[in-house]
Amino acid sequence: MCKFGVFSLILLVATLQTSFGLKEGECEVCVKTVDKFAATLSDDVKKDPKKIELEFKKFCKGSKNKENRFCYYLGGLEESATGILGELSKPLSWSMPSDKICEKLRKKDAQICDLRFDKQIDLNNVDLKKLKVRDLKKILNDWDEVCDGCIEKTDFIKRIEELKPKYMGRSDL
Repeated sequence: MCKFGVFSLILLVATLQTSFGLKEGECEVCVKTVDKFAATLSDDVKKDPKKIELEFKKFCKGSKNKENRFCYYLGGLEESATGILGELSKPLSWSMPSDKICEKLRKKDAQICDLRFDKQIDLNNVDLKKLKVRDLKKILNDWDEVCDGCIEKTDFIKRIEELKPKYMGRSDL
């Protein structure tokens, strides 16, 4: 009888651990952003949580789109309403893996794991005429370009076609 109880308890603990862990593709923005940020840190900064927090604020100043939203949730931006940077900096100083850090962050703020990267547009294989204006604007925004005087969809398409040779060598689209 006792062996069955111990076995059941072990099975229950194993089940609970897997249910609380991150699933494939969950918290993708968090995991990738933490990995990207951790790669920028020098060895002496990695050991001090306060230095990590300062570096994260610097890192966030240049962030865009979903990474910027992630920074906002953690308190890495000046306009952030709250701050849970300690939940990032301390585990990073302990060399905790990014997926485990994101699990801890999710417990503090579930929005962090709701962030998803936008689907990337393959400009080599897409018909720009079939895209929505919103998607055309996103392409220009990703390139840090503007379309002054663009009113109609054809104006945006023309601007993208003009800039395509300049940006098609880049791997971020």
